[in-house]
Amino acid sequence: MEYELKDFLHYLTVERNLAKNTIISYERDLKKYAHYLRHVEQIQSWNDVTRLHIMQFLKFLKEKGNSPKTIARHIASIRSFHQFLLREKVAEQDPSVHIESPQMERTLPKVLSLEEVEALLEAPKTNTPIGVRDKAMLELLYATGMRVSELVNLNLSDVHLTMGFVRCYGKGKKERIVPVGSMALNALKVYLETARPKLINSKKRTTDALFLNHHGERLTRQGFWKILKKLAKEANIEKELTPHTLRHSFATHLLENGADLRAVQELLGHADISTTQIYTHVTKTRLKDVYKQYHPRA
Repeated sequence: MEYELKDFLHYLTVERNLAKNTIISYERDLKKYAHYLRHVEQIQSWNDVTRLHIMQFLKFLKEKGNSPKTIARHIASIRSFHQFLLREKVAEQDPSVHIESPQMERTLPKVLSLEEVEALLEAPKTNTPIGVRDKAMLELLYATGMRVSELVNLNLSDVHLTMGFVRCYGKGKKERIVPVGSMALNALKVYLETARPKLINSKKRTTDALFLNHHGERLTRQGFWKILKKLAKEANIEKELTPHTLRHSFATHLLENGADLRAVQELLGHADISTTQIYTHVTKTRLKDVYKQYHPRA
């Protein structure tokens, strides 16, 4: 059973070209699934798995306190895996065919107001190389709406200051070109000229990474998340933040100011426009709040 799982993960990496974090998520879900089948259901072959076994596993997840969103992700992983086994003729049937995902309450993404964004962008202390770097990262995130994973994976060759754009690689390693506003371009220019040279560690191998940590190595997603939480606290932002908060704010503010939904979809790198449409619900909710606050007869 272990061999087929490794084969599937190899297929996701080589043929589907999925992002590293997506593959890690598949691997974690399916290892848990395989462990349950072997040790609880005493299953020794994928061909012996039935719909009932999968239902029992989902019940087990629910009893462990997993959220509907987590269970839905497990179902998606299990479904993809069993389709792969059927296609590769490892199994004669797909027991996941008629299993439905749990109903999920679609939560609206949390966004910052323009004032909160301004406060966050002004939080880094630009009298140090680290502060200049943080300022450049936040300005670039809000200017482009890119994902944090895309930001930390940027290389020097992906930034084109004179032409005013950056090239980033989204999910499935899809390349997209994103325009960058003048304020973010200026923050990047200052970082590249004054701060990045000071962060380079001469004792270590040179790196093409755009954003470096204090060791002179590529900054990680976890490293950026720590920085964001610290700066939000300094900016007195009390809202619950996620690494995607600036991305959500970017999309919402564009739509609020009349941007075309298709254009926002392109900028965000969404494959499906229905993913982008969630932001239209956010703008409607915010409009209602403004109406209630300011209309005399609301």
